[in-house]
This record gives sequence, C-alpha cells and structure tokens, in this order.
Amino acid sequence: MLSRLLRRLLLGQVLVGALLGWLIIRQTGTSAWLVAVTALDLPLMTLLLVSLTTAIKSRAPGANALWWRSLFTEFVATSRVFLLQQPWACAAPAVQQASASPGRIPVVLVHGYLCNHRVWNVMSRRLRAAGHPVLAVDLEPLFTSIDLYAPIIEQAVLALCRQTGAEKVTLIGHSMGGLAIRAWMRSHGNSRVASVMTLGTPHAGTQIDARPRSTNGKQMLLRSAWLQELAASETASARALMRIAFTPQDNIVYPQRAQVLAGVPFTVFDGLGHLELCFHRGVIEWVLQQLSDCVFADVKNAEAPR
Repeated sequence: MLSRLLRRLLLGQVLVGALLGWLIIRQTGTSAWLVAVTALDLPLMTLLLVSLTTAIKSRAPGANALWWRSLFTEFVATSRVFLLQQPWACAAPAVQQASASPGRIPVVLVHGYLCNHRVWNVMSRRLRAAGHPVLAVDLEPLFTSIDLYAPIIEQAVLALCRQTGAEKVTLIGHSMGGLAIRAWMRSHGNSRVASVMTLGTPHAGTQIDARPRSTNGKQMLLRSAWLQELAASETASARALMRIAFTPQDNIVYPQRAQVLAGVPFTVFDGLGHLELCFHRGVIEWVLQQLSDCVFADVKNAEAPR
C-alpha cells in the first residue's frame, strides 16, 4: 500500500518538475536538458525541504555542529529510503534465513510511521551476516490504531519461531514500531520475547504534529492518554527485556531526551537523524552487541543449577 502510494507521489513530482522545466524553456529558450534536470530535482528538493523544516522545528536549545551533521545525513537517509527503497517494495516480506552461525536468536523488525519493511534493508543484511534469521513486517493499514498492529507482529513471531524452531525472538522497532511491539506485548505477553530494542521510539510522544488526523498519530502525541495507559500496563519483567536507543538530534521524535522508560537502560547516539538510526554503523553494532549479550544471558540461565 505505502509503496504504491510513494510511486504515485514520485511520478507526480517528476511530471510536475518536467512541466516546470518545459515552461522555463518556452520562456527563456534554454536547453531542453532543463526538463530532465527539473524532473529529477523536484523530488530531491521536496525531501530537502522536509528534512530542513523538521530539523529546525525539533532543534534543541544549544544545538551545535552535530545538528548540522544530522541535517545533512538525515537528508541523505530520507532520500535513500523514500526514493530508492520503499517505493519499490513489491513482494511481501518473508523470513530471511541466515547464511551462517545457526542457533542465533531470530529477529523481528518492525518499522515506523509512513514506512515499510524496506527501511530495514541494511540492518537486515548485517543481522543475517551475523547469523540471525530475520523477518521484517509491514504495518498496514497506514492510518489506524497502533493496537491493531499487534496481530501482524504476532503472526510474524509465530512464523519465525515455526521456521527456525526457536522458542523466543528478539524484536527491534524503529519509531512507532517500538510502540507497536509494546502494544503486542500488552496483548500477547512476553513469554516468547528474548529481548526488545527500540530506535528513536516516541515513548513519551512527539511534538512533530500538533494536530494529527490519524488515530496512530494522535496516540503518539506528547504525553497522550494512550501512551500513559500503555506505560501503566507494563510489568517490571516486560521492562527488563527492553533496551532503548535515541539521538538528541532526532528531527521527528522530540523532546528527544524525554523518550525513556523507567527501569529501561538507554543508549544515546549523538549526531544522527531519525531515519539514520536504521542503518548507521554504530547503531547496528550496538544492536549486534545487545543480541550477543542476550545469547550469553540465555546460556548462563540454561546452565545455572536448579
């Protein structure tokens, strides 16, 4: 659904850009190459404007050179995701088996708002190279209650366990995906959870849109009633399974340093934008280390005398 919508949007921008170039040629008599230039530039300029607007809107007081770095890299990440990856997601996501190291924890990847499973391309490759079977889900419909994504995650967990023979999985959520995982745990418990990692998730809500129209947008408002009810429903055992990563330069989820949960360890990645959290090398290394620690903890528990 999202990929089709993005393809149509991209086609519309290219056509508008080409028309703009043609009109300029008619008025100025410049080279016909201008049609191709404006057709290709309009989608990029649109994403640059979005990146610049959200970065300025979310800029924390005292922001320094890291803010400028995050602005540039987030524009690159946004262009990569919305022009090269997500519009071309034609096949439904499927379990991707690892090529080595059998016995590693399987991983379910859960994307965020207005994204699809292709946002995980880099993360998925690195996880499989490290020996982890992976299944990245698509959360659809796009604009609905986050609670309604729980069955999608449940199906993914069951499929991954069935195909790998594992009893537990790790779930990694980016942005809204982290909330969807928490909503799934509220509905289905944590007996099949080895660990949960969230990247740039609005645990406290965000101020990016003061008047969201979609149900999930309203649920992600800063200190929304839904978020407070979700937090109140969580047990200490569920929180013990969780790890949080965020960036102080997040251009979508802010106030950035408020996105923590009581009793949950968090790691800060300076100088990154919101989407960059999905494929930055440092974040991926952190994910792999968390998975390694989880395996080590499981082995220790299994070997402990009873």
